Amino acid sequence: MGAREVRIIGGQWKRSKLPVADKPGLRPTPDRVRETLFNWLGQDLDGWRVLDAFAGSGALGFEAASRGATEVLLLERDAELARSLSTSKLRLKADHLRVECGDALGWMGRCAPARFELILLDPPFQQELFMPALRAAAPLLVPGGFVYLEAPDLIAAPAELGLEAWRSGKAGAVQFQLLRKV
Repeated sequence: MGAREVRIIGGQWKRSKLPVADKPGLRPTPDRVRETLFNWLGQDLDGWRVLDAFAGSGALGFEAASRGATEVLLLERDAELARSLSTSKLRLKADHLRVECGDALGWMGRCAPARFELILLDPPFQQELFMPALRAAAPLLVPGGFVYLEAPDLIAAPAELGLEAWRSGKAGAVQFQLLRKV
């Protein structure tokens, strides 16, 4: 199987394509799920600061940037994927988007609190990073901010994280949910 691609579905780069490398475990968020997520959040993310912590193809982060987020950081530990994300950033002239190659959990552990309005979490399913990622992300949200999580099952956030279930859905074998910082 050769390189695949996903399309940005809304905003200034609507219909622009992002390459998807043929890597084990890499599953870009489907169009229908991204459309649902941004319907929940609203189409205009003007002024939002967004972290895409396990960027992969970058579909979620580029979608947020396309919809006006002021600052988007894509974290990806695979150097080849990070280079591909940087290439897409240059091609789209996405100046308000930054790509860093590194470990998402380590980066979030060093980040200042209350920094983001939206954190996107789509960790590799086979690595069971869902709860560690939620624990690392929760302090980084501003009050009223959102964390989006994709997992094989719905994850109940422990009360001490200060996250409340906001919305959820299912697409095939993937459960997706939006949690809000109270």
